Amino acid sequence: MLYRDRIDAGQQLAERLMVYANRPDMLVLALPRGGVPVGFAVAEGLHTSLDVFLVRKLGVPGHEELAMGAIASGGVRVLNEDVVNFLQIPLTVIDAVAAQEQQELERRTLHYRSGRPPLDVHGCMIILVDDGSSDGTWARVRWARP
Repeated sequence: MLYRDRIDAGQQLAERLMVYANRPDMLVLALPRGGVPVGFAVAEGLHTSLDVFLVRKLGVPGHEELAMGAIASGGVRVLNEDVVNFLQIPLTVIDAVAAQEQQELERRTLHYRSGRPPLDVHGCMIILVDDGSSDGTWARVRWARP
């Protein structure tokens, strides 16, 4: 095993990112659930702020592990056009799945933020942390604009 646990992984990652330590424009964003302990250790090691980045995968109905897209806070929605086009998924189906996942995104927002607003990321250098990725679709929402 490379890491004892997620905290150890975050500590080792922070050691490799020390060039970014103590920067006032630095922010660590962690993807719940597994990315939060990793991100906590990274933020602690770099002496910077930590926030959560909430994203929900849009799974293909009947094959939910296959991502046809993802949504994130702020109304961001990114589609995997290859999957959508190949499977000929109608917009009405995408909208229905997105509406269901939006409810879960809002529930998790309340859970993780406890009413606190997200940190302002404008002008910040971001380190986005997770504990793994199956296909990376969620990562593309980072670049999308609402």
